[in-house]
Amino acid sequence: MLPALLRMEGVGRHYGDRPVLDSVSVSVAAGRCVAVTGDNGSGKSTLLRLAVGREQPTSGAVWFQGAPVDAADLATRARIATVMDAGAYDPDLTVREHVLLAAVAHGLGADADEAVDDVLAEHRLTDRADAFPDLVSAGQVQAMLLAAAFVRPHALLVLDEPERRLDARARKELIERLVAHKRRGAAILLTTHHEALARAVADRILDLDDESPTSTRSPA
Repeated sequence: MLPALLRMEGVGRHYGDRPVLDSVSVSVAAGRCVAVTGDNGSGKSTLLRLAVGREQPTSGAVWFQGAPVDAADLATRARIATVMDAGAYDPDLTVREHVLLAAVAHGLGADADEAVDDVLAEHRLTDRADAFPDLVSAGQVQAMLLAAAFVRPHALLVLDEPERRLDARARKELIERLVAHKRRGAAILLTTHHEALARAVADRILDLDDESPTSTRSPA
């Protein structure tokens, strides 16, 4: 068993009197992936927000690298890359500028331009690099958000339905990219409605409808 990079124990979240999550436990080690599945409204996105400290649990606790997760901590933010909000981009930045900002902000320095060119090519965005996000397809916006997460250094990837709006070819490429990042030691926590993606990438599947984890490979 590898030590957990991210550990969530007995996590619950209520909004007023309405429970969204109840006593969910999950851990993710370096080089492992946990996929969270379930129907809409089962609490998948809430679980991810708790995992990165954007919300606080009503019960239970979340640790990242052995310390309580804190979204305001710069060291924590430097090690966690996320794609969690389809509208999380600046419409006044071009596709390339958006990805370049992520690269520069996270310390790529002189290597940023080359890294951005490479990741745009990987996501088939080179010919849309100078376009504004509102003028490209929804699938290309999703590819841009993924490119911005992949281009920056990270120990943990947290992705909310990363396959949404992607075509079949892009989903296949996403699976290959996630597997490659696992092999390089990244921990991955993602939600998905795409069974083939979960089966191909995840070492463990947590179905919030069943409230019981299912192992697909070795434990995360």
